[in-house]
Amino acid sequence: MAVSSASGAVSVPSQGGRAGSPPPREGRAGSPPSPERPRCEPSAARSDRSYLTELRLSAFAGHRRAAFALGPFTLFAGPSGCGKSTALRAYEALARLAGGAGVGEAFPDPLACVPERARPDAQRRRGFRIGCTADGPEGPVRLDVAVQAEPGLRIVGERLSADGVVLLETALRDPSRPWVQAAWHTAGQSPVTRAPLPDDRLGTALLPLRVAGKTDGQRRVLAAAEQMVVALRSVFACDPRPDRMRARMPAGSGRLHGGCDNLADVLRRTRIECGRRHAQFVAAVRAGCAGPVADAVAEVMDDGTVRAVLDRGDGIRTEFGRLGDGELRYLALSLVLLTGPGVLEVDPVGEVPQAMQTLTVLADGFDRGLDPGQRGEVVRLAARMCERGHIRVVGAVSDASGVAGADGVTVVHLEP
Repeated sequence: MAVSSASGAVSVPSQGGRAGSPPPREGRAGSPPSPERPRCEPSAARSDRSYLTELRLSAFAGHRRAAFALGPFTLFAGPSGCGKSTALRAYEALARLAGGAGVGEAFPDPLACVPERARPDAQRRRGFRIGCTADGPEGPVRLDVAVQAEPGLRIVGERLSADGVVLLETALRDPSRPWVQAAWHTAGQSPVTRAPLPDDRLGTALLPLRVAGKTDGQRRVLAAAEQMVVALRSVFACDPRPDRMRARMPAGSGRLHGGCDNLADVLRRTRIECGRRHAQFVAAVRAGCAGPVADAVAEVMDDGTVRAVLDRGDGIRTEFGRLGDGELRYLALSLVLLTGPGVLEVDPVGEVPQAMQTLTVLADGFDRGLDPGQRGEVVRLAARMCERGHIRVVGAVSDASGVAGADGVTVVHLEP
């Protein structure tokens, strides 16, 4: 998979080993930091928020030894079949694992994740490897995960590390048992603690239930794990479906679904609760839809359903069902960018204040169905919202000609 970025080549570190084997070693689990290497401590230069800065696809579907730098607003660009959607799928899978989902839920079609040319080992095992880096108060924290897809789906290796020290490491020791052997940094009387962890869950997400936090080493493990989980969990996978957005929906919770089919219900809520954001949304609608627009309104019908309409300002109201696919996708993306975790259907980390969380929107087909004007408007809106730090966007576009060089946009060019 050839990779380049708008500013030059993206480095692709070599990571040997068979797909499905444990991640490459970075250090010895339980080893305390060397005297020459100070422990990572929060500093004024570090953000109080946690967010991903890199996505690694060491061996995943069509990607091998790939590392993608992620900015506040990142777009994967390239022709069909180059792996744009695959990269977003890997990101979403990591987010699900961090939220406590089982490996089967995170990878519903695991064989599609195995590199096509991967050969089984002597035990007829094949798998894939992915990882990421999260920055935040603890500095850069790395997570690498090895998943066995056949003969059975399970997590066979995991490594959480920071500042060159392995804080958690797991490995499959006995294939007949449904667990892996885990070792995490202690730095107390015993430099490392060992215990079994289930092989169908991400060990990093389970650490708060297993680590007491009595020693400096344990507290460091917990802080790094929390940073990684917080960075991954607040994800909203968005792919607006115009065919579903045209149907009237019953009034509900007012939280937007990933397919944006309940856009009318959410519009009704946001118009009541936040006049400033609604005014910004109307301005975006006016810039991307044909004809005059005075307002965007949600109406509750006699049967309890909700419909969304454009108020043309001359007594005419156009139901959203009459709009084109491109207009509907544009409206949905604009609404997503102008709202937040309280409106989007995401699973935020309840123990961490929202002011210290960053919502990441995953938008496959970010430019699908949009004309050049709509694409430019939604890109500018996304860049403006990402600049504030409360939201990040990772999307996929087929054509980057209209966004390459735009302020605040990182473009990763992929080739088949």
